[in-house]
Amino acid sequence: MRARRGGILGAALVLVMTLTGCATSPAGSAEPAGDGAPLVPLDRLELLADPFAYEGASTAILHDSAIEPVATAPAQSLPSTVKSADLGGTSTVTVTDTSRVIAIDLAGSLAATVWGLGFGDTLIARDQSTTFPGAADLPLATSGGHSVNAEAIIALRPTLVITDGTVGPRDVLEQLRDVGITVVFVDHEASFTGAEDLARDVAAIYGAPEAGRLLAERIATEVGDVERAVADIAPRPGLRMMFLYLRGGSGVYYLFGEESGADDLIHALGGIDVAGEIGWTGMQPITDEATIAADPDLILVMSDGLESVGDVDGLLDEIPALALTTAGKHRRFVDMADGQVLSFGPRSAGVVDALARAIYAPEPE
Repeated sequence: MRARRGGILGAALVLVMTLTGCATSPAGSAEPAGDGAPLVPLDRLELLADPFAYEGASTAILHDSAIEPVATAPAQSLPSTVKSADLGGTSTVTVTDTSRVIAIDLAGSLAATVWGLGFGDTLIARDQSTTFPGAADLPLATSGGHSVNAEAIIALRPTLVITDGTVGPRDVLEQLRDVGITVVFVDHEASFTGAEDLARDVAAIYGAPEAGRLLAERIATEVGDVERAVADIAPRPGLRMMFLYLRGGSGVYYLFGEESGADDLIHALGGIDVAGEIGWTGMQPITDEATIAADPDLILVMSDGLESVGDVDGLLDEIPALALTTAGKHRRFVDMADGQVLSFGPRSAGVVDALARAIYAPEPE
């Protein structure tokens, strides 16, 4: 299942990003963050009396966009020998040098994981979705559409490239080995469990399994805590939710279904994944029939995506079927920064917490 989930979403996202030529977040843009005030527990917020009746859009803001490492300069044992999920099948790769690392993927999860393990000082470049504090000033290793240029990467003189196949062309990344660069492809599932696995897998590459264990346990504990807190405030049955991927300039409107990661997010928010109800898997172009059949109470979107379609008004004009849904009638859209909302990793619990606040205790517009 792990490989299948990651493969479905990865292939679909690569296709869409190739078609749109758009990044998931503006290159080099700072991530939105909270005001620094102490975070009030979810159960002490001024909650909506009836989340089903609320009118209007809201934005989820991560309280702290920084990533706290689980250790400082974790102990390493190199060389490490790990499996790499290459195009032609799994291969064995030996890692001898982690002094200059490029960790790139579509969601920014790899760099975030490296940072969370305590190896942030080894990163020499970033993908367009990696915009958290400390990494946002690194030079870009990817360009529009999340494509990579072999010559540009070679010029950065990395000793190791870690990726998951969601940026590419993938064969170009594999060809970096021809010039002596060690390349490892990890098999990343877009889910909270996948974030734990990724922590262990990346730590293994660095020869630091103890750091991987610590980060995986922290992710699991924090996500479990926030899921229980959300369960205490979410209505039963929950709000019917769906996740849309929007790129207005390219006319791209996709529904994220089961095995895309959006389903994990919706369940953690105490919601009902309506895409799963109608049997949609992965990432598929939205249709009027599916939209009306799903009839969500609330729609999750990426902030830049919503802006690209002219915000809520523009989206409802572009897809009139959305206006016929309960979410459309109530204008109930919740957006979150592109580089955060589906970046399963060290900040997963914070993402769920921020979305829960925007859903169940939104700030007045």
